[in-house]
Amino acid sequence: MIKRTLFFGNPAYLSLRNEQLVVKLTDAQTQEEIIKTVPIEDVGVVVLEDRQITITNGAMDALLKNNCAVITCNEKHMPTGLLLPLEGHTLQSERFAQQIDASLPLKKQLWQQTVQAKIRNQGVLLKRLYHTENRCMLAWANDVKSGDSENLEGRAAAYYWKYMFPNDEVFKRDREGDAPNNLLNYGYAILRAVVARALVASGLLPTLGIHHHNRYNAYCLADDVMEPYRPYVDEVVAEIVQSGIDCDELSTEVKKRLLVIPVREVLINAQRSPLMVAVTQTTASLAKCFSGELRKIIYPEMQ
Repeated sequence: MIKRTLFFGNPAYLSLRNEQLVVKLTDAQTQEEIIKTVPIEDVGVVVLEDRQITITNGAMDALLKNNCAVITCNEKHMPTGLLLPLEGHTLQSERFAQQIDASLPLKKQLWQQTVQAKIRNQGVLLKRLYHTENRCMLAWANDVKSGDSENLEGRAAAYYWKYMFPNDEVFKRDREGDAPNNLLNYGYAILRAVVARALVASGLLPTLGIHHHNRYNAYCLADDVMEPYRPYVDEVVAEIVQSGIDCDELSTEVKKRLLVIPVREVLINAQRSPLMVAVTQTTASLAKCFSGELRKIIYPEMQ
C-alpha cells in the first residue's frame, strides 16, 4: 500500500484516538477549529514545519510503531531532524550482525553497483530533459571499478551539474549555494527520510554505510542507498525551475511539488512503482546481499 506524506506548515495539535491521527487546526479566515483524522497505518512520512505544532507522545509512539518517518524543521523551514523506530524487523539482530560482518570486498562491490546506477540515471535524465549527449556518462558508468577507486562518481557529477540547469550559467551544486540549491536540499531531505525508513523496515542499521562513514552522520547507509534515487529529486526540481516559479524562497507551492517525491513513479525490476515502494525493494535486496542470498542491489532505472 502507498503510504501518505503529511505536511504541517501551520500551528496544529496532533493526538491519537482509536488508531487515528487526530489533527486540530484553526481556520485562518474564520478562526474556527477544524478537526481531521487520518488512519495511522496510512501514514509513511510526517513533516512538522511550523514552530507551534504540538504532538502528543501517544501520537508519536503510534507513528513510530507503524514505521513512519517523522521529520522536524528549523526556523528556516528546512528539515533538520528525523525520528525512526528502534525496532523495524523481526530478524533485526540477525541482520544487524550480517551488516556489521560484511566484508570490505562486498561493500566495495555494492558501492560500485550504486555509483553505476546513479551515473546511468543522471545520464538518462540529462538526455530526457535537454537532449544532452550522454555517451560519456554511460561510458563512465561502465568503467566504475570496485569501490569506485577512480572517483568516476565525482567526474560524472561535475559534468552532470554543468548541464542540469542550462538557463543558469553560474549554477554550482552547493548546500549553502543560491537557488535552486534550496529546493534540492529540501527534496533530498525528504528522500533521505524515505530511504532511512525503508532501511529500518528491512532490519538494517541506517548508520553503518557501505561507503559513507562520517563519524557524525547517523544515516550513512541512507546516504549511500539514496544516491541512484537523487536524479528523481533533480527531475522534480528541474520541472519546478522550468515552470517559472520563484525558487528563491521555499513557498507552499514549491513544497507541495517536492512532497510528491515519495509517490513519484519509477521503473524498478521492469515494473512501474511509486518511489517509496521501490525503495523498500532496494533495501530488501541490500539485506539479502549482506546475508549472501543476492549479489546485486536492485535499483531503479530511468527511461
